[in-house]
Amino acid sequence: MYKFGCIGIGNMGGAVAQALVQAAGGGSLMVSSRTREKAEAAAARLGCMAGDNRDLAAQCQYLFLGVKPQILPGVLEELAPVLRSRKSPCVLVSMAAGVSLARLQSLAEGCPVVRIMPNTPVSVGAGLVLYTPGEGLTEEQEAQLTAALAHAGQVDKLPEPLLDAASAVAGCGPAFACQFLEALADGGVACGLPREKAYRYGAQMLLGTASLLLATGSHPGQLKDAVCSPGGTTIQGVRVLEEHGLRAAVMDAVLAAFEKNGALASSH
Repeated sequence: MYKFGCIGIGNMGGAVAQALVQAAGGGSLMVSSRTREKAEAAAARLGCMAGDNRDLAAQCQYLFLGVKPQILPGVLEELAPVLRSRKSPCVLVSMAAGVSLARLQSLAEGCPVVRIMPNTPVSVGAGLVLYTPGEGLTEEQEAQLTAALAHAGQVDKLPEPLLDAASAVAGCGPAFACQFLEALADGGVACGLPREKAYRYGAQMLLGTASLLLATGSHPGQLKDAVCSPGGTTIQGVRVLEEHGLRAAVMDAVLAAFEKNGALASSH
């Protein structure tokens, strides 16, 4: 019996698998993918075992489902006979956007279900994992799950109605942040800075600024004001960003991502 299983080990599934190995060791994890070759390559990289989907459904206590939303129902239907035959149910942990707890529970054959929304920085242990437990998950199971996920970064519990909104900020946010970083670096290059240094300086600036906000609990506007000396250079840059609608563009991007999450939920 394995503690954890990961069906689907792409970018996000692979990052979560890495955190699980750090939490409990490679001997506690079994992984599967669309092909046996991909599963074995991932297993070799992670130092764990490879299997097929049925192996994982039969042998793992916590089964992470890292497949696309449109594929997930078919995967669970395929595994239904195995899940029904288990002496004790496993916990199904879904990473699929837009697939509700109610839908998951209808396919889970009595297994407790959890929705999680990790973001890409979990691959370096600096991410955020949002989760919503379904009915039937015990306190002990929840504690074991969150302890394992803590190796991926911060873990926060949310009611399901807030999960899509939080995902639009924390899940999509790394892409938005990288767009800003790329533009910031381009500006640095235009000013004569070598590109490698522009990327590195910009990334360190974002990391340091985020760390400062989290450490102090300050309002972002307060830290912005602290950099903007009267008549100085920073306030001129802030003025240009305001003229070009940075705030509105970012808000609209978050709303668009949130609305897409809602559309996915309606289709599943």
